[in-house]
Amino acid sequence: MLIYIFYFFIAIVFIQLFYYLGIFGKFAFARPQDSTPKNIPVSVIVCAKNEEENVKKFVPLLAEQNYPDFEVVLIDDASSDETLEVFEEFEKQYPNIRLVKVENNEAFWGNKKYALTLGIKAAKKEYLLFTDADCYPTSKDWISTMTSQFSTEKTIVLGYGGYEKRERSFLNKLIRFETVLTALQYFSWAKAGLPYMGVGRNLAYKKEEFFNVNGFIDHIQVRSGDDDLFINQASNKLNTTISYIPESFTYSNPKESFKDWFTQKRRHISTAEYYKFFDKMQLGLFFTSQLFFFITAVILLIFQFQWIAVAAIVATRYTIVWTVIGFSAGKLKENDVKIWFPILEIMLILTQINIFITNIFSKPVYWK
Repeated sequence: MLIYIFYFFIAIVFIQLFYYLGIFGKFAFARPQDSTPKNIPVSVIVCAKNEEENVKKFVPLLAEQNYPDFEVVLIDDASSDETLEVFEEFEKQYPNIRLVKVENNEAFWGNKKYALTLGIKAAKKEYLLFTDADCYPTSKDWISTMTSQFSTEKTIVLGYGGYEKRERSFLNKLIRFETVLTALQYFSWAKAGLPYMGVGRNLAYKKEEFFNVNGFIDHIQVRSGDDDLFINQASNKLNTTISYIPESFTYSNPKESFKDWFTQKRRHISTAEYYKFFDKMQLGLFFTSQLFFFITAVILLIFQFQWIAVAAIVATRYTIVWTVIGFSAGKLKENDVKIWFPILEIMLILTQINIFITNIFSKPVYWK
């Protein structure tokens, strides 16, 4: 029996190395990007629901971007706090702000995609740049650097949306590690010509891409996925590129408790079941290869079966994976998470198993 486990272990390691060297290496070892401003007309779109405190802080950072031709479309999705009032004050203060007021609609109650659709239709510019109400750009050149990656062929740009660093917080390191790993995956597959998702915290596309797929209509019944499900449907190797210039990053306030973060990740993972078959397959294979790597390695080492060979293979795998993670984290300005990589990887796998099991027995809570 152990000999079969050993062969299975070797096969799993080959799968892991295929992912990390064959796919993820495309981003990890990519050259720095150039940023040549295009000065194309841009509508920055922000959808908010009960985000009064966040929009007070972050809307001015959007409205005061160093860019010649842009507007900021603020969408209030029937907020019950003072979000709308704050937006109205900003509309008076900044001439480049456009306000869209969304009232509760019985057919689309609580559906962010409905609110975003109204905002997209109200946008006056040809190119759309999205971020969330609890996000802020790293610089006044955010619009310039994100849109610099557009070209005649490339009409979708996937950006990086990170989370603020918290000192002496293991949860924060875990959150940021998971964010780096997710970005490593969707950036790398996009560079491989097989884009499958993006994040609404930092995403841009030409307005015609939205109407080419009839907006969100094909997945309007799914409460989440205004970013990843849209990209999964609309993107391809010809029209999609990425931006990993540090000035193009956005950041959000991270969750402060494991419960809140766990709830957030339940929503994200549940959306993946609506991806295309290949995307679900490659994501599932990657996760199961991670899980079985640890299971088979532990079994073989406990029984000391070919333990020298097993230990050498484990060391080789860690050296390669750690290198790929390290280069990727460096590109995304998350250098500290690579130090904790071995522990964070195990903790993330255990968390993902917990999420999968929990989602089987109960549905996650979405935008209200």
